[in-house]
Amino acid sequence: MVDCLFCKIINKEIPSQIVYEDDNLIVIKDIQPVAPTHLLAIPKQHVENVADPKFTEAGLANLFFDGIQKVAKELGLVENGFRIVANCGSEAGQTVFHLHFHIISGRPLSWPPG
Repeated sequence: MVDCLFCKIINKEIPSQIVYEDDNLIVIKDIQPVAPTHLLAIPKQHVENVADPKFTEAGLANLFFDGIQKVAKELGLVENGFRIVANCGSEAGQTVFHLHFHIISGRPLSWPPG
């Protein structure tokens, strides 16, 4: 078993504000939001980041993005837009090495982001 913050959240060992959950994905509110809507979409299978081959094996990527689309529609984020961000590796800003996508919305977002 990996000692991982997000695995502990998925296993309900650490409390979180769950917005959506299915067999493959959990979506929680970020505890340090940068916008009115700031969620973390986390696959239940431990995958380090988007470079991990497990993310594309067995259709996990498709199931994951299906869940993100469902959440965006349910929360009304599609009409005004939202940003999906995934950091891959420490130089990109990844601090928890369990794949997660930030879903950010609710205010104008500038470009470039970093």
